[in-house]
Amino acid sequence: MAIQLRPEERDPRVMVDAIIQLVQGRNNAIGEVTLTPGVTTTTVMFENCSKDSAVLLFQKTQNAAAAVPSTWVPQNWVVQGGFTISHANNAQTDRTFWFLCIGG
Repeated sequence: MAIQLRPEERDPRVMVDAIIQLVQGRNNAIGEVTLTPGVTTTTVMFENCSKDSAVLLFQKTQNAAAAVPSTWVPQNWVVQGGFTISHANNAQTDRTFWFLCIGG
């Protein structure tokens, strides 16, 4: 996980390390979610999301790849602190995605 800077941080080395990690592609805008079986939506609480964020899904498991055509995040379902995924009702318990929540 990338360094979490706090407003009171004063150590220049910690700040530089955080910037280096960001340039190298490490950040705290990613997560993992498994679609809830037996329903058509899955809610994800993620503090780095805001209502203007873009949420991108990337399949992690084979069953997630099969679910892609019916799985998406409507923009109006992205809110401060999380988002909701729309998907097909399915009993599978391994439809796992990585997500990226950026912007906003």
